[in-house]
Amino acid sequence: QVQLVESGGGLVQSGGSLRLSCVASGRTFSSYVMGWFRQAPGKKREFVAAIKWTTITYYADSVKGRFTISRDNAKNAVYLQMNSLKPEDTAVYYCAVGPPMRNSRYADEYSYWGQGTQVTVSS
Repeated sequence: QVQLVESGGGLVQSGGSLRLSCVASGRTFSSYVMGWFRQAPGKKREFVAAIKWTTITYYADSVKGRFTISRDNAKNAVYLQMNSLKPEDTAVYYCAVGPPMRNSRYADEYSYWGQGTQVTVSS
């Protein structure tokens, strides 16, 4: 059974940093895209970042230059380093397994999802 478990969320002041982690179990996803999405209250889930292999990355314009996605295939894990956080980054953050070999920003192309971790940025 595939399971994704996120951690690292919390409360941080504007301008601060957080590092989210997501560990997958049940199968290996080294050849699959891994992504992060977020959902704020009353809003649709939105794409944040994705990574193919260990070096090909893809970001939403709203986080480009502030967030960095990375992965460790040996640990079956994906990370999201979030710097210069803003109140508008407040959301529940989800990691997910995407399609093999191709980056995607579309949630319906991601097959497995974690339970989410809350990130709250105070002004």
